[in-house]
Amino acid sequence: MNSDSDCKPRQDWRSKFPVTETYIYMNHAGVAPLSRRVREAMAGFIEDATVNGAVNAEDWAETAEVCRTVAAQLINADTREIAFMKNTTQGILIAANGIDWQEGDNVVTTAVEFPANVYPWWSLKERYGVETRMIPERDGCICIEDIASVIDTRTRALTINHVEFASGFRNDIQALGELCREHNIWFIVDAIQSLGAIEVDVKSCNVDILAADGHKWLLAPEGAAIFYCSDERREQLINTNIGWSSVVNPRDFLNYDLTQKPDATRFEEGSYNSVGLYGLKAAIDLLLDIGIPIIETRILELTAGLIVGLEAKGYRVITPKEDAERAGIVIFESEQYTPAEIYEMLYAENIITAERGSGVRVSPHFYNTVSEVERLLEVLPDL
Repeated sequence: MNSDSDCKPRQDWRSKFPVTETYIYMNHAGVAPLSRRVREAMAGFIEDATVNGAVNAEDWAETAEVCRTVAAQLINADTREIAFMKNTTQGILIAANGIDWQEGDNVVTTAVEFPANVYPWWSLKERYGVETRMIPERDGCICIEDIASVIDTRTRALTINHVEFASGFRNDIQALGELCREHNIWFIVDAIQSLGAIEVDVKSCNVDILAADGHKWLLAPEGAAIFYCSDERREQLINTNIGWSSVVNPRDFLNYDLTQKPDATRFEEGSYNSVGLYGLKAAIDLLLDIGIPIIETRILELTAGLIVGLEAKGYRVITPKEDAERAGIVIFESEQYTPAEIYEMLYAENIITAERGSGVRVSPHFYNTVSEVERLLEVLPDL
């Protein structure tokens, strides 16, 4: 790994995160700390709402629209294709409940998805007779051939995490998007473990629906999520949660008209989490100012060094080693120590990681340093 002294601008980025004054924080795949920039944006909204009530509500709405614009930029979407959700699960539920299912249809996913991308699909069995086909991983990877082998004429959708939470494997969503186009099926991506860490392009990857909450790699608060539905698919998706804000005249309260808005905002059934959107906008602004390609390069550099160091000390790394097959997550195991024991060793030195399954998950972001990775390795005993 390059030394931190080679990358002076990174120290400026690092100063934006007060968490660095206390911890070596490497749990961005769990819940990320907020930057000063995000805190200040949210505090500004809270002060305004406290002092002025809703007098400046037009400013709140304008900030939400600017947030929509930068969110679209982040994933190479059109602003019309972006809606705001309270979390990733809500976005997946809109997809699962909105497809026009017929008894005997099936949806394909993997056997290692986070539950947010499992239960919405499982629930379709009782209601519509829809089968969920779950592809197992092989040596920590999901093989596209295995996915392709179970797609048939009754498959209606493929839904998958861009980066798997329990292995760190990065699915090739460009190849999967092409596969879905070949079979004319919906392609739904849970991007919560990738958005903000690596480049995501919904157009080049033929993504139909994407959902991602802000509280992981986007470095935003919980409860403010991005939902994308492509223009081509929007009219095909049944909106099962139509609310007062879903229609064309939401402010003409007594002129009831069920005509839905012509863009993705039809899926926003009610009022915004305004303070959350102030934070989300500030977080995305920060990431775009730095540049996602720069962030991705930095994260891959840190995780590559971590993998080399862990293996040198005798630990088994579950996460794939090729850059194209991973993002910000590294999971490792020990035959000598339990995940809880390793987690506690690190926590005792103010190094924040997470237990996941049979291993420990480490997930550094761009503002972490080579010296912090080296410190984590120093704390771990040789096996």
